[in-house]
Amino acid sequence: MARFTKSQCRPCPSRAQCTTTADSNRTVGFPPLELRELQLRVRAEQQTPEWKTRYAVRSAVEGTVNEFAHGHGMRRCRYRGQGKAHIQHVLTAIAVNIERLSGLSPAEETPRPRRPTAFQNYLDQHELPRPKSWRTLGT
Repeated sequence: MARFTKSQCRPCPSRAQCTTTADSNRTVGFPPLELRELQLRVRAEQQTPEWKTRYAVRSAVEGTVNEFAHGHGMRRCRYRGQGKAHIQHVLTAIAVNIERLSGLSPAEETPRPRRPTAFQNYLDQHELPRPKSWRTLGT
């Protein structure tokens, strides 16, 4: 580990490339030689076409896991017990596969407008403004 005092760090012409803090000194850590050599070897391997092909599979799997976790609420289970949780996961996977096969995501489907209620018809007939729905307040 190398530490530089403020008097050494401030006048340095390369300070802007090193740190953005205005008044603290700089501390630089150096990994052990074995770790540094391992890092260089792995980084070089990551540039090969074979590694990129293998990683593409992982990227696709991570995308699917992310879709399940964020798009379908799979971080929390609706049911108690491993058997019921498994059924929920299988049914969710089937639904996602059907959705993918159909080629339409739920966001692309345009919902049909609902028929106005009697209250909304009354407001329209008397030319009164309709109150905004709580669903559309944020838009």
